[in-house]
Amino acid sequence: MFAKTKRATILLVDDVPANLSVLSSILREDYRVQLATSGAKALALVAASSPDLILLDVMMPEMDGYEVCKRLKANPDTCDIPVLFVTARNQTEDEELGLTLGAMDYIHKPISPPIIKARVRNHIALKLQTDALKRLSFMDGLTQVANRRRFDDTLGNELRRAVRQQHELSLLMLDVDYFKLFNDHYGHGLGDQCLMRVAQAMQAEVNRPMDLLARYGGEEFVVLLPETDLEDARKVAESLRETVAAMQIPHAHSPAAAHITISIGAACNTQSETNLEAELLKLADQALYLAKQSGRNQVKSWHKNFTPRNV
Repeated sequence: MFAKTKRATILLVDDVPANLSVLSSILREDYRVQLATSGAKALALVAASSPDLILLDVMMPEMDGYEVCKRLKANPDTCDIPVLFVTARNQTEDEELGLTLGAMDYIHKPISPPIIKARVRNHIALKLQTDALKRLSFMDGLTQVANRRRFDDTLGNELRRAVRQQHELSLLMLDVDYFKLFNDHYGHGLGDQCLMRVAQAMQAEVNRPMDLLARYGGEEFVVLLPETDLEDARKVAESLRETVAAMQIPHAHSPAAAHITISIGAACNTQSETNLEAELLKLADQALYLAKQSGRNQVKSWHKNFTPRNV
């Protein structure tokens, strides 16, 4: 646990450089420390680096700590980062407001170094434990890749980001060809081993940090490719198809080949006035259906023009 704690990053936010210097001297031996002298700079740093913990002053010009906390908690990307207020405002109503806004703790100035260290250590340990449990809840137990829940959460976030930043977003929907026949012939035990091998081989190919491979259900997988146009998405799809075919996992009863193969449907970002996620999934599913109808073990694609609107 100590080794993990040393890797944790803490953001210190205070408009008085001397206060930042004191806090930094207390914590920098055990943590990576970032500094911000205003609420705006703090929000920019959080967006860029996602620290594990934030120590936040209340009384700052232009944007006070309460407003910073409110914005952090209103953003799905930052709402889980623990915030500890460190402030000279020690009235009960001040502390109540800070905790109501979502802060995990409220520390009064002047600070006590041992108390700061102890509280930070406890909150970091809790954050690491929470992150570990969250990772497990987002992982498919059989294949050890992301699960449907992780995909659903990520899809919505990435679509909104694509609209805001006018980026293309591509989605691949993959199906192991004739997998029911594989299970019927080889048994479900070997079927599970097959899915695990296929998933891990594909995971090795989906290697950009922003990309996501997930098990969608049964023998079906999805790959989310942010900032990727349809042409590049097709290249990724072909690489995945070739990787799986090259494994040469025997499939004696497949009409597509003598070994395990996959069919892939690719779609590029689209918009609907009612349901962004559903429409992109529908297009990828239609492309996958076309790949199956065309003989399987191949890639088909579907594109719809991107029309920006506020999301």
